[in-house]
Amino acid sequence: MPTLLEALEEKYGMEPDEKEEHVEEEVLVSIFVPKLPPRQSTPQLLILNDCNIDRAGEPEDLKKKCRIVKELDLAQNKLNNWNEVFVILSHMPRVEFVNLSLNHLTGPIQKPPVTKMDHLRNLVLNNTKLEWCSVEKLLRLLPALEELHLSLNEYTHVLIDTVNSSAKSGDAGGDGPAAPATDATGNNNTKDDTTTATSHTSEDTSMSSCSCSSSSTSADQQKSADTTPVEPPPLQTDPHGGVRKLHLTGNYISEWGEICRIGRVFPQLEALVLADCPLRSLKPTDPQGNENEEKSHKYFQNLKLLNLSNAKIDSWEDIDRLADFPALCNVRLQYWPLWARTDSTTEHERRQLLIARLPNISILNGGDTIGAVEREDAERSFIRHYLDKPDEERPRRYYELIGVHGQLDPLVNIDLRPERKVKVRFTFEDQAIERTVDVNRTVSDLKSRLERIFDVPAARMRLYYVDQDFRDLQGLEEMKYPHKVLYSYNIRSGDEIIIERKVKS
Repeated sequence: MPTLLEALEEKYGMEPDEKEEHVEEEVLVSIFVPKLPPRQSTPQLLILNDCNIDRAGEPEDLKKKCRIVKELDLAQNKLNNWNEVFVILSHMPRVEFVNLSLNHLTGPIQKPPVTKMDHLRNLVLNNTKLEWCSVEKLLRLLPALEELHLSLNEYTHVLIDTVNSSAKSGDAGGDGPAAPATDATGNNNTKDDTTTATSHTSEDTSMSSCSCSSSSTSADQQKSADTTPVEPPPLQTDPHGGVRKLHLTGNYISEWGEICRIGRVFPQLEALVLADCPLRSLKPTDPQGNENEEKSHKYFQNLKLLNLSNAKIDSWEDIDRLADFPALCNVRLQYWPLWARTDSTTEHERRQLLIARLPNISILNGGDTIGAVEREDAERSFIRHYLDKPDEERPRRYYELIGVHGQLDPLVNIDLRPERKVKVRFTFEDQAIERTVDVNRTVSDLKSRLERIFDVPAARMRLYYVDQDFRDLQGLEEMKYPHKVLYSYNIRSGDEIIIERKVKS
């Protein structure tokens, strides 16, 4: 399998660099000519995905060729050793974005050749099966990290936290100093930067034997009916104040209490993507599944965007909890079980109910910005939606909106469609009867029905329509076209149709 350097030379046709030293000569005219043609110079955006790369290559050549790289895409290669990854990054001092998705990077992180990477801001580790202990190690090495992607890693729990794993769930807020935490192997995690940079013996031992996994239980434990799954204790780490965006799409996390750990580790988080995660509620729970008194939004004071599409949430109470997030203004709440059973019949009605319940949301499900007119219409519709409901079914938001818009009357249901069934008087010679007629039928259909009543063949029948209001003005109107629909005559209840038998010529 090729090294990164070999893949780079193959894709970009690189040749050995010429010496940069020049003998300065006195010239009358200076013309700038690039040392290498554009095709042979390494771009700042270096894309080498799906190239079967498994190692870095010759360090000196790599350093010369990749010193200007700012964005690196190595997705879907054969990298499985973090040492090789760090070697690659150590020769790219300007790199700000790295994509390592679909590389099998489950192994522990050893001591890297550099203690910190101060320029890396965006790291994509989707479908790498990276363990949480390695995530914790990376966070300490990446102080400038702003965006982190950990999607499709089969996580069932979040196994990093800023509080001691032995602390009670009620003390999760961390009001007092936390006791020294232990990782999944029982080793202490020290957070002193000097110690991290100079004394790695115990730390390297703990990371090399890291046993925290992305799944809380083995398959055998999950299949066993009498075995209760045991959550591994989370690693204690320091809060990372730089991360603003986190993607956890497609993982198996189902409890909001696990997401609260994310909020504690990333207190400045502004965007959290949890699409395709089977979250059952936004109410925090303890490890035994019992609800606690903690507020859902407690650790998300700066969160502006939240994606919960394809969650398993089935309660309007969870919508009301979203309204308590102080900075939240953009949400995606599509494909919930709640929408399958709601009594609203259209997408527009569901949107109105959500807008009315979420007063701070300006963008819903990726649509246009919610304007003042749309919000007022939604809030008034929300009030009328609950007018006929008993008090116990009315949410808190209903009474808040009553205070804004007042008590509204139900809308008058005005139906401008023509009557479908009308009662018409039929007259034939000295007979007169009233029958209900469907105005969507044709003249031919009407003759077929009258044939059985008056014993006159339809082919020998002539019909005349008499409008009750214009009888004296326009007289009779012959209904001579067999395929003409009755409503086109504007027939109403009380009108008359006169039947005559055609005279044989």
